[in-house]
Amino acid sequence: MPKRKDLKCILIIGSGPIIIGQACEFDYSGSQSLRSLREDGIETVLINSNPATIMTDPSMADHVYLKPLTTKSIIEILKAHPNIDAVLPTMGGQTALNLCIEADEKGIWDDFGVEIIGVDIDAINITEDREKFRELMLKIGIPMAPQATATSYLKGKEIAQEFGFPLVIRASFTLGGAGASFVHHKDDFDEMLTRGLEISPIHEVMIDKAMLGWKEYELELLRDKNDNVVIICTIENMDPMGIHTGDSITVAPAMTLSDRTFQRMRDMAIHMMRSIGDFAGGCNVQFAVSPDEKEDIIAIEINPRVSRSSALASKATGYPIAKIASKLAIGYTLDELDNQITKSTSALFEPTLDYVIVKIPRWNFDKFEGSDRTLGLQMKSVGEVMGIGRSFQEALHKATQSLEIKRNGLGADGKGYKDYDQIIEKLTYASWDRVFVIYDAIQMGIPLSRIHEITKIDMWFLKQYEELYFLEKEISSYTIESLPKELLLEAKQKGFADRQIAHMLDCWESEVYTRREELGVKRIYKLVDTCAAEFRAQTPYYYSTFEDEIETADGKRFIDNESKITDKKKIVVLGSGPNRIGQGIEFDYCCVHGVLAAAECGYETIMINCNPETVSTDFDTADKLYFEPVFWEHIYDIIRHENPEGVIVQLGGQTALKLAEKLDKYGIKIIGTSFESLDLAEDRGSFSTLLKDNDIPYPEFGVAETAEEALKLSDHLNFPILVRPSYVLGGQGMKIVINKQELEEHVVDLLRKIPNNKLLLDHYLDGAIEAEADAICDGENVYIIGIMEHIEPCGIHSGDSNATLPPFNLGEFVLQQIKDHTNKIAKALNTVGLINIQFAIKDDTVYIIEANPRASRTVPFIAKAYGEPYVNFATKVMLGEKKVTDFNFNPQLNGYAIKQPVFSFNKFPNVNKNLGPEMKSTGEGILFIDSLKDDQFYELYTRRKMYLSK
Repeated sequence: MPKRKDLKCILIIGSGPIIIGQACEFDYSGSQSLRSLREDGIETVLINSNPATIMTDPSMADHVYLKPLTTKSIIEILKAHPNIDAVLPTMGGQTALNLCIEADEKGIWDDFGVEIIGVDIDAINITEDREKFRELMLKIGIPMAPQATATSYLKGKEIAQEFGFPLVIRASFTLGGAGASFVHHKDDFDEMLTRGLEISPIHEVMIDKAMLGWKEYELELLRDKNDNVVIICTIENMDPMGIHTGDSITVAPAMTLSDRTFQRMRDMAIHMMRSIGDFAGGCNVQFAVSPDEKEDIIAIEINPRVSRSSALASKATGYPIAKIASKLAIGYTLDELDNQITKSTSALFEPTLDYVIVKIPRWNFDKFEGSDRTLGLQMKSVGEVMGIGRSFQEALHKATQSLEIKRNGLGADGKGYKDYDQIIEKLTYASWDRVFVIYDAIQMGIPLSRIHEITKIDMWFLKQYEELYFLEKEISSYTIESLPKELLLEAKQKGFADRQIAHMLDCWESEVYTRREELGVKRIYKLVDTCAAEFRAQTPYYYSTFEDEIETADGKRFIDNESKITDKKKIVVLGSGPNRIGQGIEFDYCCVHGVLAAAECGYETIMINCNPETVSTDFDTADKLYFEPVFWEHIYDIIRHENPEGVIVQLGGQTALKLAEKLDKYGIKIIGTSFESLDLAEDRGSFSTLLKDNDIPYPEFGVAETAEEALKLSDHLNFPILVRPSYVLGGQGMKIVINKQELEEHVVDLLRKIPNNKLLLDHYLDGAIEAEADAICDGENVYIIGIMEHIEPCGIHSGDSNATLPPFNLGEFVLQQIKDHTNKIAKALNTVGLINIQFAIKDDTVYIIEANPRASRTVPFIAKAYGEPYVNFATKVMLGEKKVTDFNFNPQLNGYAIKQPVFSFNKFPNVNKNLGPEMKSTGEGILFIDSLKDDQFYELYTRRKMYLSK
């Protein structure tokens, strides 16, 4: 039965600002959904308050409302669009679902005659209300851990007495494990119970007997209205029960599950999905399996919506779950839809993987001083990476190389832990870097049985690690000249980077590369095609691996490279890697627009990125997607294979920018602003000299490379002093110090963390107003796309400030200085493309804080506020297709737009919440106000100095 004819206009609810536990995977699913509905000629209306995402781009929906996610906004939209037939709330995470339920309880959907599609509210209530869920599971014969519900402190105490410790306390109706905790001892129980009851919006907690050490699995399901069910992906958590799946290293397909148990698990998942309600769409089910030969299965939870894992499962299999789930919500059945990758087979199939994927979370604990860094039931990661390989070892290595934490993979980089007690402690209290520590433990000689006993990680995974260590040991006994081809090939097949092999052989990375070339050990590319190459794929989505030569019957030898080269002119866009604080989804927005603009100019577009949550890694965003680490060796091989006209680095944040030097050195053309100019802006000393030559004021400064030089400088700079390292993003390591002791401590600490860095010390302009400008320049002409004034004073990182567009409190004289300085700097730096400049204003003089000749965090915000596609324009300027003067700029904004930072401090209860020069916010919202008399503006303005920390 084809789609419903009565659905002409659908409202989609987005997930709002990015917080820990709900990140850009919902931007990805929402974007997929909007595109899917529009393909079917359905009018789409979107509400989402996040300006940084591609989802809220005007091109994505027919009507985009950048409004707060409240029932008040919903009513305003329904009044403006009386033709809305239905609401699809499953694409925006817990935020969208909670808002939909609230509107349902208030009778809003009924009042406007709007149907809820893609989900069953009763199903949500059953799955969120842990007591109802438990009762249902017992009724249908699905085993669960012993658990009970407490709605009061007294009831909680009674349950604890009955079950005994260890226990798990989970708060109902929360996301990302908020309010969940392990309680090992009676003494901690009271505090954890009270916290859980307070965090739950309905003041209810579920107390479970802890299943520590059990193995954890997730299944992603899709069902249509005819009750066809497919299981898209089975994901195994390498980390056992006790660590939130969002913080676990996960692997697909499942590696250590017997076929018999897998079949039982499938049947249970389908039975659970059918029993909770009659809805068409996606569903995520989590199970625990006992680590003995009995392999008992217990159900943990079921989410009848697109989940965090759906994005990962979509990228892992090539099956676009959100896109298909949207089609099912409007009445299609699976057998009527095409497989989006092969275009010749049906969507009623279960993907087959002839490769392995490994997802590793990315944490940002350094931003939360004093935070508890152990991993547990509450999610703490801010992003994730995915590696694809032909084996678990290769995928694991590629994922570790994608993390951008100055590691080259597992071991063989001289950065491992050598202290026995420290290693045991990091294994015992699951640490964020445990993925590396396991290797260090094996290297130290700690037996696998001991590591297994401490971590409860399945022995199969530990043996995979051990094999890698044995291989490292064997290679280390050779020199670069004597290393046999077989060993080099094996090391590459297991994911070791050239840098790691160089470390083992005590030679240069370039020597390993040359040796590989001589021996013919070359990287090749394979397709992600959903069907293990059984059918021909139409969408080019690649990962790299290494193969031995194949010999045919007639003696021909060859390697099967599935990435075929066209003779079109090509452009590579470097992505921004995993999300983290300081570099978030706004760079994904920029990359997607860059790809689309390059395609408009007639180029074949090639995207390189490793973040499974984003739209840039969607299989149909660029002409070709290489799902690879944004890591030099991988990028260089792709560039040599594809031979593009050049590479765009200024859209992928600091990740892409850091690779500019290597690209320049290897003679690869950088599209837009040259490496010399990028480097000049990053080198604090040279940049200040440029300002001096152009008569542009800047705070008094000096450059130091040792603590001694810094102390000497402080004698004539006057405190307070702002200390800033070069080549960092999100204000990493910046601090305002007020005396010599603080200065010495901070400089010593910084140079330990970032050796050989040039530190800029400048006099901090206390009490100054901060402003910033973004502009597009073609080398000769400059167009300022927006000037923002920060509500908070200078000294709070721009990413943590409420930024107002246009400025609300700067006189004409000051604004003219900002415009003049922006023009001068953009031209002096020979900018081709985007540039962001930050200013401090004191006593009517505008001083320069810094300039970044690349896409900044605020570009998407300005584009949304003014309704203009600035990244599209800037990309065409970078490619030399257009001059700034060719565009007809026409910004539209009544009143003011305010970029509001959003923090995830609630994940770290004891952390210092003061704001300073180092960025701490995880996301942002946009607020439109008509005038400065608005109450919300007044409230922001009165609180502006509250959090300033020196």
